[in-house]
Amino acid sequence: MSHNANSKRPAPDKELVALARYTCSSKVGDAKAYTHARYCLIDALGCALEALGTPECTKLLGPIVPGTVVPHGAKVPGTAYALDPIKAAFDTTCLVRWLDFSDTWWAGGHPSDNLGGILAVADHLSRKQLAAGAKPLLMRDVMTAMIKAYEIQGVLAESNHFDRPATALDSTILVKIASTAVITHLMGGNVEEVTNSLSNAFVDGHPLNIYRMAPNSGSRKSWAAADATARAVWLATLTMRGEMGYPTALTAKTWGFYDVLYPKGSLEVRTPYKCRVISDIQFKISVPAQRHSQTAAECAMRLHPLLKNRIEDIDRVVLECHSHTIRMISVEGPLPNFAARDHCLQYVVAVALIDGDITTESYEDAHAADPRIDALRKKMVVKENKHFTDDYEARHGNGNAIQVFFRDGTKTQRIAIEFSVGDPRRRSEGVPLLEKKFRGNLARRYAKKQFDAVYALMTDQKQLEATPVNEFMDLLAL
Repeated sequence: MSHNANSKRPAPDKELVALARYTCSSKVGDAKAYTHARYCLIDALGCALEALGTPECTKLLGPIVPGTVVPHGAKVPGTAYALDPIKAAFDTTCLVRWLDFSDTWWAGGHPSDNLGGILAVADHLSRKQLAAGAKPLLMRDVMTAMIKAYEIQGVLAESNHFDRPATALDSTILVKIASTAVITHLMGGNVEEVTNSLSNAFVDGHPLNIYRMAPNSGSRKSWAAADATARAVWLATLTMRGEMGYPTALTAKTWGFYDVLYPKGSLEVRTPYKCRVISDIQFKISVPAQRHSQTAAECAMRLHPLLKNRIEDIDRVVLECHSHTIRMISVEGPLPNFAARDHCLQYVVAVALIDGDITTESYEDAHAADPRIDALRKKMVVKENKHFTDDYEARHGNGNAIQVFFRDGTKTQRIAIEFSVGDPRRRSEGVPLLEKKFRGNLARRYAKKQFDAVYALMTDQKQLEATPVNEFMDLLAL
């Protein structure tokens, strides 16, 4: 009996083709989506500028071989670097993501992780095209690519939980998928080429989620997305040089992605790909911390005025949250580095209760040495609130509640917040704070003349959309 494989090339997996057709479609966003793309751009670049003050991040930046000069090199915001687009993608995404202060999606992940690859490729292509006498890409093209990347990553994240224990892969697999698709299209790829490129992205090995989970939490979580975007640029480059794809990369028996890595056996898509994700994105405005701790931090900061002179009198702190918060960031015991601290609910709450605020410096060793923080962590009781758990899926809430009990038998009121200030339901309250956050981050890096020029352009929707990408990136460079 013969067991020879059939060598006839099959039709590509329908999931890959659907992604490619969406990516290559010309009209994907309404005016609201483009406005939110500008908000996302403002926020991501502000986060990048803030991260430039962190040596652990900046040591990873720059050319792989020092002194390398790249023709038509892509600029890295806030620096003097002009790099090949693969390394520029890594560096920009690394800066955006490092402090865990960038935008997030209710189902997990950070869609702004895709920005590094999009900007690097758009900048490089613009400089290359100008040198050849052609027109550069415009920032509207960047925003269109952002809308598509956000949508791909966000829609797939809603029903395909790669970072849950059943699969245990890192969520940046979706950054690689989304970035590979839109970058291939930016390079001129058609539906067939984007399909080929996506197949290679799925064929890749994918990172484990271990560096986000105690006791192995570490700084790789801050450059994992950078690695994904850089890989996406590489795969797109190979595809546009004519490299082949693998049509049943997902569904092939024994050897395909589903059989090898995804026991669920299919990519589920809840809604058609449009522009919903970027319009409903959640910003981190109050504090740089994991998304499930955002409302907890707000609760704690509200309680701070009542506690600032009574920290030693606290008997216990009761934290109510949804089940995903407990699974992902409720951590007891030692927290050896900043990456462990900003992913610990109890640490975030303790700092907010004691200081009334949380900054990126709150996670550094010097601040963590304050003995009051760990003493207060030990007094915390974390329990599931079933309403918050149900609301997480039903309304994409991210609720937390805090109540503090004192040794003398008195207690504070119970403070509960279901939607953070960066949630779309609080957009009118959040946008002015988002712009304030951006101004503060611009001031970290730029003198007044450059500050004014960047801020004026990035708060003018029409002018920004019409700006050539290379001019935009030159404006951000030092």
